Amino acid sequence: MARDSNNPLFAESEWAKIEAGAPLAVRMRPSCLDEFVGQDHFAGPGKLLRRLLDADRLTSVIFYGPPGTGKTSLANVIAKHTKSKFHYLSAPAASVKDLRQIIALARDRLVTTAEKTVLFIDEIHRFNRAQQDVLLDDVENGVVILIGATTENPFFSVNSPLISRSTVFKFEPLQTEDVLSILKRALSDTERGLGALDIEADDDALKFLAVISDGDARRALAGLEIGCLSQLKTAGKKKIRLTLEAAKESVQQKAIHYDPTGDTHYDLASAFQKSMRGSDPDATVYWLARMIAGGQDQRFIARRIAVCAAEDVGNADPMATVLASAAVQIAEFVGLPEAQLALAQAAIYVACAPKSNASAKAIWDALDDVKNGRTIPVPAHLRDSHYSGAIKLGHGQGYKYPHNSPTGFVLQDYIGRDLKKKYYEPKNRGREKIIGEYLQKLRNNIE
Repeated sequence: MARDSNNPLFAESEWAKIEAGAPLAVRMRPSCLDEFVGQDHFAGPGKLLRRLLDADRLTSVIFYGPPGTGKTSLANVIAKHTKSKFHYLSAPAASVKDLRQIIALARDRLVTTAEKTVLFIDEIHRFNRAQQDVLLDDVENGVVILIGATTENPFFSVNSPLISRSTVFKFEPLQTEDVLSILKRALSDTERGLGALDIEADDDALKFLAVISDGDARRALAGLEIGCLSQLKTAGKKKIRLTLEAAKESVQQKAIHYDPTGDTHYDLASAFQKSMRGSDPDATVYWLARMIAGGQDQRFIARRIAVCAAEDVGNADPMATVLASAAVQIAEFVGLPEAQLALAQAAIYVACAPKSNASAKAIWDALDDVKNGRTIPVPAHLRDSHYSGAIKLGHGQGYKYPHNSPTGFVLQDYIGRDLKKKYYEPKNRGREKIIGEYLQKLRNNIE
């Protein structure tokens, strides 16, 4: 639980006892801006958030990013830095009544003492539209400084009017060096951390915790606490030593952060397809592994491969589409984990194939003309003549059958005199180079 400086349920002494028994990750939350680690792109010296705080002009903000990257910690730091009253609400458990009570307190406080109020709403994306709308006027008027935290993209999960009244800060996973510094601080801090214990932590053990946490400081600190405190009984008066083996036994299997309906889903799919398009098989197979390990539906992955084969390879290597089609069928028929073999084979083939979007561009341009240009009627000689009365209408008259020519080609109008445009222009690579040479040969014979 984040500390609420105006929570009537807990007296100051009770808060102290609660915090003393809290997990290490809670106790080690920074007490000032100088202790805050990470997010230098907006919280570092001279950056936007630091400038807002230095100028005492902080308005409402939305903190958006993965767990354990400092959203709640920074909210607490801001409240202390601005000397504001701090209120904490968890969106899944809060109601409109809770919001109105805090806003009323904030308004009275501002009028009577000019003291500001910071309202931190965790998981703000879980508020419905009515709950979010309650905040609009008071956020705009500065009655409360809203700090909303969310792991979901706020541009999809938070109301547009509330977004327009707030500054969005994107939190990134902490760097390995950042997590290491947090772990070392926890080992040396005698008041909040583990500094009162006689602990020797091996460098490789700390490095393991920093890497396996995937930029989540909370997970790293939890592993450190378990790895050290679990040895208290056996160590006795001896020094506690955190070895690599002990660190490995103190964390669960690495959790792969993947939301099949959120940003991660779309970002990984985008990286996967762009890596295939960019002819990088190593990046392709890595993003493929990320999706598979995260539990992505193999049919979705297969469809991405098929789209890339048709759009980005096309006729430069028609076999790419054949392999992609096979991967779609195998993924449907076999399923994971075996389907990963066919998916990897097809994805790597597409990545390594020569690229051409000439076919894709042809249909895009043609569709644009069909939708936005004048509709061209089918020339009479190309119309269906296999029915009674077609001859009287002149349908099919004058059509030249190409196979009657020794070359298999005859010159005739296939689109109408009103439209003379090249949609398909083969690239000079792969199989499409041969196609281009053949079409040029036909044009030369015509000329």
